[in-house]
Amino acid sequence: MTGPRILIVDDDPEITSALERGLALHGYDAVSEHRTDRALARLRDGDLCAAIVDVMLGGESGLDLVRAIRTAGHPLPVVMLSALAEVEDRAAGLEAGADDYIVKPFSFEELVARLKVQERRAEAARPRPATIDARSRQVIGPTRDVTLTQREFDLLAFLCTTPGEPLSRGAIFDALWGADGSTNENVVDVYLGYLRRKLDPSSDFGFEIKTVRNRGFLIEGIVPVRP
Repeated sequence: MTGPRILIVDDDPEITSALERGLALHGYDAVSEHRTDRALARLRDGDLCAAIVDVMLGGESGLDLVRAIRTAGHPLPVVMLSALAEVEDRAAGLEAGADDYIVKPFSFEELVARLKVQERRAEAARPRPATIDARSRQVIGPTRDVTLTQREFDLLAFLCTTPGEPLSRGAIFDALWGADGSTNENVVDVYLGYLRRKLDPSSDFGFEIKTVRNRGFLIEGIVPVRP
């Protein structure tokens, strides 16, 4: 079993080796690169929990690498290492987009502690997925909750039975209104409109009700239903 994976970007083999060994003792799985282009390529794997970046990378700059990471939109926690200890140097690292800056020589225990702080911050900032609570008829999202009427809830729950697959207007009507005998299929569009207004796609619920031309309606995104 491998632990959380950390990227080390340093052009000094001795420092890289020492970091790899020390991180392994604390349960981390360390991978290393000494070139900025290779480090950026590593980010595409999407399995990194943090990066440790040296400021001086031979002919390249760790500051430029951090800027590139942030420009690409990666929220990966980054801790910079450097022998440059002036306030201006630390400020430059943080302004480039680093989350923390540690001056060499450093205590390994302090490095690990700071890494764990950044991991916790990243975890806390990560949006929690929306869930549907059947008992309260609520859609519970990262920043707000929405309470549905019984019919709205029944419609949303029915759409969730075939995630990613469209349900026709007729199939929805038969399942939810067919026994009423006092309405027509237009009621499906009415209640879909209610749902869409309450679950505005510009919000952060993480799913959307979409219309598929000539096929029906579907839920795009994963919506766990909690009994």
